[in-house]
Amino acid sequence: MDREQSVQHFLDLLKKSRRGNFKIYIGMIAGVGKTYRMLQEAHELLRSGIDVQVGYVETHGRVETEALVEGLPLIPRRRSFYKGKEVEEMDLQAILNIHPEVVIVDELAHTNIEGSKNEKRWQDVTDILEAGISVITAVNIQHLEGLNEDVQDITGIEIKERIPDSVLEQADEVVNIDLTADELVKRLTAGKIYKPEKIQTALNNFFKSENILQLRELALKEVALRVEKKVESAVPVNTGVRHEKFLACISSHEKTPRKVIRKAARLATRYNTKFFVLYVQTPRESIDRIPLANQRYLSNHFKLAAELGGEIIQVQSRSIPDSIIEVCREKQISTVCIGKPAFTLVSVFRACFQYRKLLNSLSQMNIDLIILA
Repeated sequence: MDREQSVQHFLDLLKKSRRGNFKIYIGMIAGVGKTYRMLQEAHELLRSGIDVQVGYVETHGRVETEALVEGLPLIPRRRSFYKGKEVEEMDLQAILNIHPEVVIVDELAHTNIEGSKNEKRWQDVTDILEAGISVITAVNIQHLEGLNEDVQDITGIEIKERIPDSVLEQADEVVNIDLTADELVKRLTAGKIYKPEKIQTALNNFFKSENILQLRELALKEVALRVEKKVESAVPVNTGVRHEKFLACISSHEKTPRKVIRKAARLATRYNTKFFVLYVQTPRESIDRIPLANQRYLSNHFKLAAELGGEIIQVQSRSIPDSIIEVCREKQISTVCIGKPAFTLVSVFRACFQYRKLLNSLSQMNIDLIILA
């Protein structure tokens, strides 16, 4: 077994050495200058004799950005018909065939049209990196999966296009493009971000000063976290400190489990460790009794957990507390995340008894409990 692990470790190192370098420019909101900075860097690399080409860039009609595209080698986009319209997508195969040293790829959270090799552009980027091509890309903080609820609380808008936190984990460098709220609003009102007819709508929604300030804080914290993790990974682990492991306990309901999964994932990211997602299938939710809608919710929860790097555990049991306690022991969990219990009048006494049993057991095992509404 040791020999097999040694061989696998060598193969992992070999694969990593052949992989392209990965740089992400991250911003708090549209218009801070991520694409502009990427194109500036492309020109600098080109002047230094590096074979850099533009795989995909979105200027949004911004004059300053469009001016920077000139003089850069462009890989033609792939044209396809979708729902009766001709659309342009990044041509993944062309990039792989041309094989530049560095490729510029904008709009990392973009969803590809049906029929593409990958569903998401970040998956295209993974293919490019594994082919040994370095990638410089850009994304806004609101597209990060683990921050989805935070962004929705701030803006009142659910962002549909998202990337897993693990994509940032893979980056060799994450750079924050930062502006103050005043500077950003000045750029907006001067027409440097959106066309005149869209400015007032933007000011009334995403570009409210309080929204900008909170999104800016999220971006700064995220980049600081990535830097901190790189520092921590270079320092030997102190064996005298408790090793953190997180367990997200989910149900087949629609919304709360997603919050629980994201919370555990964020904590795992913060402590540079792993997390598990536990679903206990009781007789009430056996395969022949669980409603179709709940099956669909569960499938989506498992998909989210996998995207965020969690290990999924499914068990069949009549006792949810007993299953949680057993998994905690087996996986040496330090913190359990659960949703707020929903007690009904009929089941309140039995539910309270089980809940108290869980609390007592976790307390005896020195395991922390986080309850999310």
